[in-house]
Amino acid sequence: MTTDPALVRPGDVIGPVTVGPVAHGGHWVARLDSYVWFVRHALEGELVTLRVRDAGARFGRADVAEVLRPSPHRVDAPCPVAGECGGCDFQHVEIGEQRRLKASVLDEQLRRLAGLGFDAVVEAVDPPALGWRTRVRYHRTPEGAHGLKAHGSGRVVPLPEGGCRIAVPALATPPATVGEDAASADALVGVAPAEGGVHWGTPRDDTVLRERAAGRGWSVHANGFWQVHPASADTLVAAVLDGLRPQPGESALDLYCGVGLFAGALTDAGVRVLGVEGSKPAIALARRNVPEAKLVAGSVERSLHRLPRRADLVVLDPPRTGAGRRVMDAVLALEPRAIAYVACDPAALARDVATAAASGWGVRSVRAFDLFPMTHHVEAVTILGR
Repeated sequence: MTTDPALVRPGDVIGPVTVGPVAHGGHWVARLDSYVWFVRHALEGELVTLRVRDAGARFGRADVAEVLRPSPHRVDAPCPVAGECGGCDFQHVEIGEQRRLKASVLDEQLRRLAGLGFDAVVEAVDPPALGWRTRVRYHRTPEGAHGLKAHGSGRVVPLPEGGCRIAVPALATPPATVGEDAASADALVGVAPAEGGVHWGTPRDDTVLRERAAGRGWSVHANGFWQVHPASADTLVAAVLDGLRPQPGESALDLYCGVGLFAGALTDAGVRVLGVEGSKPAIALARRNVPEAKLVAGSVERSLHRLPRRADLVVLDPPRTGAGRRVMDAVLALEPRAIAYVACDPAALARDVATAAASGWGVRSVRAFDLFPMTHHVEAVTILGR
């Protein structure tokens, strides 16, 4: 079988090849005849054959076809469809090694994109491996069963017997009967909120559910954003408060504030808070959740002219793409005492930290948390200061 990337086709098996280090995005780097392959479901040092997904001019993507020499960190995946389903890409890795790999990626991105050397540690959070996801979206197969989408594809992989392994037990398998709207929908959303019960609906379901975190109750839409690990909200709030050390009477901005989680925690610490959020449904709930704060509806980037001239503290919790240079420059111009940046993507975090570093800001601390076990995702709270 040829290894020429110009001649291989999706589905071809090539190799063997020795796997190199982990890369951002849940892949490992492997070089075959000097051509780079980004490989899923591998581990560094393994000898494997590859099943081609696609091959371009500069690099290709592949899955492990067969493991000829396994890593000592390889384990049997707890889910029989882990190799197909796009939800979990680290199930083949021992749980402690998963955290080391995530720390390695975070370190590499900060070093390469921001020029900063850190020896990050990814902290375990209970539950540490399975049965943690409190929000799920199941898609319907053409045959009417429910499942999860395959990686990089619209194909739906039917749930195995016993259901989704990372979902809380009440959400592991969809119910046999649901409401009329959900029964005819292509997707089914399940939520197990902190204040009890289980809710099933469609992706358009705007039912308001009750969560609990940071000593408060929170109204959240069933189809809205809320952290999916049951310990996420409390863990992130504690890390932000520990890093910022807010003082009564200070002022703070909570940018990308969602339904007001960090705004509420800062308000409870005696801080005057201005929050900005682009989602109108979310900001409406934030006003209900944190009536003490001033909350503005509008995209953060388009609302920069509405920000005050000074602020003591800033919390940034941007989407996966990051805050971006324009937002970062505007925040730095406020000359806050400290900035807490909550990130779910190491590369976006590193790019924004690099912007801060170019303006004379440094990283005081980086704390990372394993809030998405069995996946390559990691959440980090970075504190920036002059």
